Amino acid sequence: MATFNSHSLLHSLHICFYHLPSSSSMSAMESINPIHCFSSALLLPVVIILVFSSPVMATSIGVNYGQIADNLPPPEKVVPLVKSMGATRVKLYDADPHVLKAFSNTGVEFIISLGNEYLADMKDPAKAQAWVKTNVQAYLPATKITCIAVGNEVLTFNDTSLSGNLLPAMENVYVALVNCNLDKQVSVTTAHSVAILQTSYPPSAGAFRRDLVNCVTQVLDFHCKTGSPFLINAYPYFAYKADPKQVPLDFVLFQPNQGIVDPVTSLHYDNMLYAQIDAVHSALASIGYKNVCVQISETGWPSKGDADELGATADNARKYNCNLIKLVSQKKGTPLKPNNNLNIYVFALFNENLKPGPTSERNYGLFKPDGTPSYPLGFPGINVGVSTNSSSGSSPAAGRGSSTPTTWSPQDGSSSSGYMSITSDSGRVQFCWKTLILQLHIVGLISMLFSQL
Repeated sequence: MATFNSHSLLHSLHICFYHLPSSSSMSAMESINPIHCFSSALLLPVVIILVFSSPVMATSIGVNYGQIADNLPPPEKVVPLVKSMGATRVKLYDADPHVLKAFSNTGVEFIISLGNEYLADMKDPAKAQAWVKTNVQAYLPATKITCIAVGNEVLTFNDTSLSGNLLPAMENVYVALVNCNLDKQVSVTTAHSVAILQTSYPPSAGAFRRDLVNCVTQVLDFHCKTGSPFLINAYPYFAYKADPKQVPLDFVLFQPNQGIVDPVTSLHYDNMLYAQIDAVHSALASIGYKNVCVQISETGWPSKGDADELGATADNARKYNCNLIKLVSQKKGTPLKPNNNLNIYVFALFNENLKPGPTSERNYGLFKPDGTPSYPLGFPGINVGVSTNSSSGSSPAAGRGSSTPTTWSPQDGSSSSGYMSITSDSGRVQFCWKTLILQLHIVGLISMLFSQL
């Protein structure tokens, strides 16, 4: 489960305070050595400052809640389902009032969306203001709307009129939030396909399509001014589907594999998603935006597909999504950005029977319409999940594994239609009463140590 509970927090802080672990397989907290405690006394004020001044960051998985179907349960029945999987963030592809009302007072954070078809209307400031009042202000604070995704994968539609409407729409929606004094609690962004990249391998060579650099730069300036994240929809599945002979399945499913090494940075990558994310980081840095926050608005794997959709199986979907959720729960970043939390939204909550396109498009759901899992998910109280030995090493590859990592060039994976998009917020800040107990415990220990000086 992706949530970080108080028990694991207390255990982790005990380990950090009393013992410097030499490996991730360290057993439970060791006994306190008085000599060790005395020699560490000078470090205690630093620890105290960190404990008292730093909130506990609890990373949780997000999920896309699409509704292109005629057999989904009512939103009221979706609430316990979302909570049972530990998700605290949900993204809608619209601003469905039934969903927003059903999730009021639940604490679940929402990203609501403006479809591409509304971008032209949002160029009118009055219409943008009316939309914000009706679809955002009316539900706050009971429903925790934290972000608005304006458009989806607009730049890769190669439609100049559509792309020309994107930034004005984002700006007008933001101004509408300012007018309502909501700009500090609700951000504005848009989601991009990873296909906006011209180059993605090696990750250090990541670069945007030359014909899109001007548009991307304008959007990035907006993010810098408003503090909103840069969103990417990334699907390693499409890379595997396009070239299964060259793209190792284990590499895209977060399974144990020899991985690849970036020849420029010497960073080791054991999964394609992280390589794609770091290619985006490199592309941003190459045009002067290395500090913009990158978040993954969509990623997932279909559990069923047509005959020519290789890899679209329930077992592969289980491995991809369960391993992904496990990695997110570890609160580790990518090799290039190891200290950045991975804010990721899984696509999608349900299978959607009315989506057009190949069979896979209707089978991305973690759940079937009746609320049963599409495959074992690994969420406590729902099902038993898959284990993984995958890691996201952020150091050079020397010594990792018994063979030399491969150097094949992974292809870009991107969503196959403009439907898939989302955003995410930074890790939720969560305090718990056990943290207070720990703080008091440390204060008592300091008193004991200084009384012996």
